[in-house]
Amino acid sequence: MKRYDRWKGVAAALCSVGFVAACGGGNSSDAPTSRTTHLGVVEGARDAGQGTLSWKGIPFAQPPVGALRWRAPVEPAAWATARDATRFGQACLQNGRLYGPGANNTYDATIATTLNTPVGSEDCLTLNVWRPDGDADKLPVIVFVYGGSNISGFTADPVYDGAALAKAANAVVVTVNYRVGPLGFFNLAQLKEGASAEEASGNFALLDVMQALRFVKKNATVFGADAGNVTLMGQSAGAINVWALVASPAAAGLFHKAVPLSGGISLASNLPKGAIATLNPATTYAAQANALLARLLVADGRAADMTAAATAVAGMGAAEVATYLRGKDGKQLLSTLLASGLTGSGPIPDGTVLPADPISAMAAGKYNRMPVLAGVTADEGKLFAPFLPLLGGPAGFVMNDADRFKLMMNYRPDAPAATAIGDIIHPYYLPADTAATGWNARTAMIGNGLFGLSRDNVLNTLKTQQDKVWAYDFRWAQQPAPWNTIYGAAHAFDLPFLFGNFGPSLFANVTNSTANKPGRLALSGAMMASLGAFARTGDPNNAGLGRTWQGWPSRLVFDATQTQAVIGAQ
Repeated sequence: MKRYDRWKGVAAALCSVGFVAACGGGNSSDAPTSRTTHLGVVEGARDAGQGTLSWKGIPFAQPPVGALRWRAPVEPAAWATARDATRFGQACLQNGRLYGPGANNTYDATIATTLNTPVGSEDCLTLNVWRPDGDADKLPVIVFVYGGSNISGFTADPVYDGAALAKAANAVVVTVNYRVGPLGFFNLAQLKEGASAEEASGNFALLDVMQALRFVKKNATVFGADAGNVTLMGQSAGAINVWALVASPAAAGLFHKAVPLSGGISLASNLPKGAIATLNPATTYAAQANALLARLLVADGRAADMTAAATAVAGMGAAEVATYLRGKDGKQLLSTLLASGLTGSGPIPDGTVLPADPISAMAAGKYNRMPVLAGVTADEGKLFAPFLPLLGGPAGFVMNDADRFKLMMNYRPDAPAATAIGDIIHPYYLPADTAATGWNARTAMIGNGLFGLSRDNVLNTLKTQQDKVWAYDFRWAQQPAPWNTIYGAAHAFDLPFLFGNFGPSLFANVTNSTANKPGRLALSGAMMASLGAFARTGDPNNAGLGRTWQGWPSRLVFDATQTQAVIGAQ
């Protein structure tokens, strides 16, 4: 911090004698890349092309390994020499998916070869920081929590690079790694003995995000930010986690605005028939944890079958169970879980970290009151084709994930169409615009059941308690055919626009053409400006929208033609 203050003093002196480039918190390239956090010095990097500074892979907790597995995050030991902060930390341990880190902690061809196999590391609790170059201070902070069904995700995904957003929004952007799957959410009674109430909740992923927010609070000024103006943003599972922290008394004071995108926090009992809950009761996760323990005992030959495993568990003390589980290789935990079909994960409504019924708590005014900006996409369900059998039809995609990944990675959006819709979509759902049974109609039902009804439930509840609630619908579907029908405005397709990153990434080669670039960039600029306005003031309205963004239940519509942004209202 001393070095940063000394540089600011030099800049002020230069300004006073007429060196205009040093004035006004501008674009000077002399801002220090070395900053002193409460744990020690971090040495970051300058991106002259973006006009930003970054610090990556900063630990905010000790590695949650060995005795610290299934424990609340612990403050790291301070470091005595400058720490290199130019590379992302490892992704948290997870089974490989299309949306995961592959073998190299980034988007690359290895994703297709690591599907359904463990990738990442348990030594993963790090965060990344971006800010505009220059000496501006008291910038708002946007902390982002990735999605991935709470079983996958990683901050090194190129879509989440914070440089463009930091520059466009004039903000400090932070992205956070947190534990996922059974390492992030685990509700087992034998692990609760001697634990604090927060730790006994089993919500280790939520505790990780709160620990990261404490790091931000302690070090905001180090990076030129305002510790009293922190926006927590998350998408999909990340949005569910943001909502959980809005409802959590344990998170009070750690952030001041919320941006949950494509996610809710509703139990089945909160929703109409046909909706898919975004929150399961604590008993669901207790059953999952006990089943995993039993299956591990069977796999190790300590029990002949699940019945015998239950008997064996009954004869084990809590300390013995805890030692047994903490001694297992993390990859075996994941492989056993996947083979057993026990892959669901998410916040546990334990009654301490998360109320047993967050919607009821919000309705009673028992939550962290703050401005909220929520979003959904028009075609959320088009990314959830495996759910279509719930409606009585076959699975939607005829191509497996590995082949679809390789096809998309090598696609050329400016070349003549090399894929027909029937190469991807099951013929049962074609033609896509067939009423009731077509791809568009059936995926709309999935999208509404998963996201629309849950979004409405939580925002309607919140609106009874406060006025500052805004929402948007993202409708951009200008991809080259047939991808504009296959995906359209699918789940997560708003994220490249909010981060200003259009590749390389999972869907970039099938969505981003030269023809749609002008409209795409214009829409991205409008969305980043709105997010920046919300982060600064708690209100997303800004002159660039060309209209007033009314509060919920009204919604702003973000769309574009091939050449320009189209912003409307719903």
